[in-house]
Amino acid sequence: MTLQIGSFQLRPGLALAPMAGVTNHAFRLLAKEQGCQLLYSEMISAKGLIYANNRNRSLLYFTEAERPFGLQLFGSEHAFLARAAEKLEKLGPDFIDLNLGCPTRKITSNMEGGALLRQPALCSELFKAVVGAVSCPVTVKLRKGWDEQSYTLPEIALRAEEAGVSLITIHGRTVDQGYSGKADWDAIKEVKQLVSIPVIGNGDIDSPRAAMAMIDHCSCDGVMVGRAARGNPWIFSEILAQLEGLPLPAKPSLAEITAMIVKHFKLLIALKGEAAAAREMRRHSVWYIKGLPCSAVARQKLIYASSLAEVEHVLEDLSRTNQSQ
Repeated sequence: MTLQIGSFQLRPGLALAPMAGVTNHAFRLLAKEQGCQLLYSEMISAKGLIYANNRNRSLLYFTEAERPFGLQLFGSEHAFLARAAEKLEKLGPDFIDLNLGCPTRKITSNMEGGALLRQPALCSELFKAVVGAVSCPVTVKLRKGWDEQSYTLPEIALRAEEAGVSLITIHGRTVDQGYSGKADWDAIKEVKQLVSIPVIGNGDIDSPRAAMAMIDHCSCDGVMVGRAARGNPWIFSEILAQLEGLPLPAKPSLAEITAMIVKHFKLLIALKGEAAAAREMRRHSVWYIKGLPCSAVARQKLIYASSLAEVEHVLEDLSRTNQSQ
């Protein structure tokens, strides 16, 4: 399985889904170290970028270690998207990704993200505007449609290919579904059969077996992992082994998990300072230890931790408790 994007050939096409407030530079580095092949920024508002929004500027940071790397834009006005894409290209990403799948109400209420799936003609305008504005590849993230009654995915995928989009990623749920229910892999399969450009499948990839099952079912060129990677960057090494026909690595030990939490925290401190890193790390820490023996007390302490030293102390207690069992 080979996925081509720009000058990069990826074997396999294994991507980390952009998740707002989760997949910043620190998290992306950890995923990359575990074998993730394709990384994206958190989504960036086209208007916010044009108007020099401070929060958007913080989303633009990436390093050479993250390549191939894409900056993801969202918006609903072709002029703003084209201008924003021009600005992003100057930062040197390997591609620019358009978000037409976000189901968050504050995004869709502005006719952005997944709401655009209700207007295929407008999608064509947006694709053509951005492709025409930049020389790097343009990719797009789609969902199945707005709801089950408006299955617009095949039409919009064809419009994307016609406009010159280089790659399509499909989350097999409707916007109305959000993250509930099951992803429809048949929709991904249908698009893969319709277009000649690469297709990445997304939705319910929570294990190496699921990744292989999606590829077998859809014949897609790659898979994208989202929520299952939270607190579990090891999922990429596991999927990589599965796709390459190698033995699956052992599940991380408690010592490896606590070391990863500390490493993640330190990367965040370097990125944004200890106070901000501590606030962000609270949810990550809880994800990392979810399901571990004797973790209930540690979980309650971690959601209030305000420093690296405090987190390390909690993790040391958790390790001692498990050793004594």
